[in-house]
Amino acid sequence: MIKPYLYIEKTKRKGRGVFTKERIPAGTRIEVSPVIVLSYDDTEKVDKTKLHNYIFLWGVRETRSCVALGFCSIYNHSYDPNCEYEMDFDAETMSIITRREIKKGEELSINYNGEVTDTSPVWFDVKRS
Repeated sequence: MIKPYLYIEKTKRKGRGVFTKERIPAGTRIEVSPVIVLSYDDTEKVDKTKLHNYIFLWGVRETRSCVALGFCSIYNHSYDPNCEYEMDFDAETMSIITRREIKKGEELSINYNGEVTDTSPVWFDVKRS
């Protein structure tokens, strides 16, 4: 499930991103998408490819990874994200939930570190919009 008002558009500095055509209230689950879970061995292989930028660590111990379908891998990073992601290991899904009200036309973002308050460095230079 992806809310119909979400769309992907190129940004000037960050490549593609996810945006909204409508205002979205805080606490709205805007996406629930299936994931493809990769084994530890497959994760090591994928980590050496361009797909490294599009996978998420998976499992309680984070020894595996997943490729999230839907828009999940297109949300850009922010240290002050307006959304957060939630993983359901049993259902093998990933959800995106708004943390605050989102304005029409605004880009949606998540913190790639997993925790919304984690400001530790990521593997690339963070660019501001």
